[in-house]
Amino acid sequence: MSSITFTHGVTERFLRYVRIDTQSDPESPTCPSTAKQKDLGRLLAQELKDLGLADAHMDEHGYVYATIPATTDKSVPVICFCSHMDTAPDCTGTNVKPQMVRNYQGGDIVLPADPTQIIRAAEHPALADQIGNDIVTTDGTTLLGADNKAGVAEIMDAAQFLLANPQIKHGAIKILFTPDEEIGRGADKVDLKKLGAQFGYTMDGESAGHLEDETFSADAAIITIQGVSVHPGFAKGQMEHALKIAARIVDRLPKDLAPETTEGREGFLHPTGLNGGLDSATLQLIVRDFTEDGLKQKEALLEQIVRDVMSDFPRSSYRFEVKQQYRNMKVVLDRHPEVVENAIEAIRRAGITPIRSSIRGGTDGSRLSFMGLPCPNIFAGEHAFHSRLEWVSVQDMEAAVRTIVHLATVWEERA
Repeated sequence: MSSITFTHGVTERFLRYVRIDTQSDPESPTCPSTAKQKDLGRLLAQELKDLGLADAHMDEHGYVYATIPATTDKSVPVICFCSHMDTAPDCTGTNVKPQMVRNYQGGDIVLPADPTQIIRAAEHPALADQIGNDIVTTDGTTLLGADNKAGVAEIMDAAQFLLANPQIKHGAIKILFTPDEEIGRGADKVDLKKLGAQFGYTMDGESAGHLEDETFSADAAIITIQGVSVHPGFAKGQMEHALKIAARIVDRLPKDLAPETTEGREGFLHPTGLNGGLDSATLQLIVRDFTEDGLKQKEALLEQIVRDVMSDFPRSSYRFEVKQQYRNMKVVLDRHPEVVENAIEAIRRAGITPIRSSIRGGTDGSRLSFMGLPCPNIFAGEHAFHSRLEWVSVQDMEAAVRTIVHLATVWEERA
């Protein structure tokens, strides 16, 4: 435990930020994908300026940058704390009305605006660790936005605390807030040269104490079917229906390689879209595994399924494409063990038991690591994200703020 005495304003910040709709849009070609993400970006940039960070600004793409100056004469590696401002397209983020359950004593939480929405203790085992804590939920009609406005609020609160306590020794700290993480584009327009950091941390994880240094590796697979179109009145023996061919491919996918049947380090094949008609159809899938070999094996299996199905339709054709999305950041982080070791020490100093784990997904840190900024993921306290059952603990957010501050001091001490 540390002798630093903390004061927190993270909850007040969080409750303000979640009321700003920042939902991203995967169908939009722009950056950011929705202009409303800049509403939060502008607010954050101004708040950082008001704290005294002269270089704080939002660029034309909606990215927010700022620098907390060093308070030590030591040569300390420059570290960055990063969170994303957008919320997921899966569930509306318009007119968010956060609710506070104070001094939670266990049991289910019924959300007031839609009593059919119930955060059931049996389905959310993390609630068992929250007895006596204060929990923020939605009203049941929207997502909450803890993913990732909890992380945004934590970084902002830590920045204010460090600036108000210059006696705490630390090197230069960079702040980065990104748009469009939820649609896989969060790192697209990051200017690493301008950022000027050597190592980074995303604040975008679940339960207090968790540090994630490994993600899925991810590809997208696109299968385009060209069928044989014939008038249905004269189709016998002639028609080869592209949409039905694609549906047969979906039906052949192994049941034990699906998100709903896998856990831990198991990967999967997951159809995410199917559209088209008689003449042509397009099937979109995501492929996930923790290893490159695992990805290749699943993609080879998928293409074999396609070939087997297509053999029953000799006059039709297909195109099979694989596009890389992101890779397991552990490959990079293992070359820089101090990044993870320092974070583990910071979590301990925050009074929490560190838990090192893997993400069955990806973060901005996945791509940032391969772009040259090794970047594991630290807990932000968010739970049941992308849904109307989303919740976060006030005490977990405060623990994340303490972790950020301690992490800055650990880097300075060990420099």
